[in-house]
Amino acid sequence: MKKHAIIPVFIPHRGCPNDCVFCNQKAITARQSHVDPEDVRNLIEQYLPTLEGRGLETVEVAFFGGSFTGIPIEEQSSFLGVAAEYKQRGLIDKIHMSTRPDYITPEILDNLKRFGADIIELGVQSFDPEVLKASNRGHTAARVYEACELIKDYGFELGIQLMIGLPGDSPEKCIYSARETVKTRPSIARLYPTIVLEDTALSRMYKEGSYHALSTDEALAITKEMYRILAAAGINIIRVGLKSTDLISGSGSSTDRTEGHTYHPAFRQLVEGEIARENLEDQLHEILPATCDGEASARRISFFSNGVSFSNMIGNARRNRIYFEKKYPHITFSFKVDDSLDNMVFEARQE
Repeated sequence: MKKHAIIPVFIPHRGCPNDCVFCNQKAITARQSHVDPEDVRNLIEQYLPTLEGRGLETVEVAFFGGSFTGIPIEEQSSFLGVAAEYKQRGLIDKIHMSTRPDYITPEILDNLKRFGADIIELGVQSFDPEVLKASNRGHTAARVYEACELIKDYGFELGIQLMIGLPGDSPEKCIYSARETVKTRPSIARLYPTIVLEDTALSRMYKEGSYHALSTDEALAITKEMYRILAAAGINIIRVGLKSTDLISGSGSSTDRTEGHTYHPAFRQLVEGEIARENLEDQLHEILPATCDGEASARRISFFSNGVSFSNMIGNARRNRIYFEKKYPHITFSFKVDDSLDNMVFEARQE
């Protein structure tokens, strides 16, 4: 059962005058109207009854959709004041926001402390200077490190958002960004393959042929290695890939606002399923005799995961089950639940 809930407050393209090549914030949030503190209050009141009785450990109010700390500090305070009221009443547990590295200063962090904010996610996207420049991020890699240190020094929980496949990017640069993320010691992270949205500079670059959009398979190959690096460091990867929305709904839809072929509605499951398959196959090779690949023995193998990770073990659209049954036709495979295992831990056992 899910133990964590977020009440998302979308403030579209507020506080960010920069024009990153990939950004069409209105298309992502599907929100175009002005948001004021009363809207925040109404949203919280709408959400809270739906969360009762669900055994949740943590409820957050999270300000997304723009660069929250880039809006005037008076406006920040008016939004934060509403969230702080609900936190003081014990109706929510944390206040969460996303912003840019160049909108982190001692003055801003002092104000966030005053209202009891807890989590600051930075849209870092890449630690590579060339990628930042080609993407028109408007800040340097040095500014990223400075912002991370300030956030940690103030005692906030740090989150890092990375993108895969930006202009000037490469698999090596993506892996570098994942390793640099580990050095900043965040508690949470998000991994987003770059999506080409309409009405963006990136869309124009794509149509002109100066930008190559990653295929789903290319994005998968890179993201799974980044996932491994972050997970091994104990970082909680809270999202992999964009959520499905009315505007990003797959090719052919009348509401689809994407170009290229990177978007997949179950991208996280693709990544985690691929990791599960590789992990299980490594264990399978340890079980089977190296000389005959198991033809002479080990004809029944069971794969185990806990209930939460079972769909990853099977794979999106049963791809892992199909893979093993096709590659090893002499073996009978079973996929079973063992709730003594941790999430994303998989075991192969000879029956």
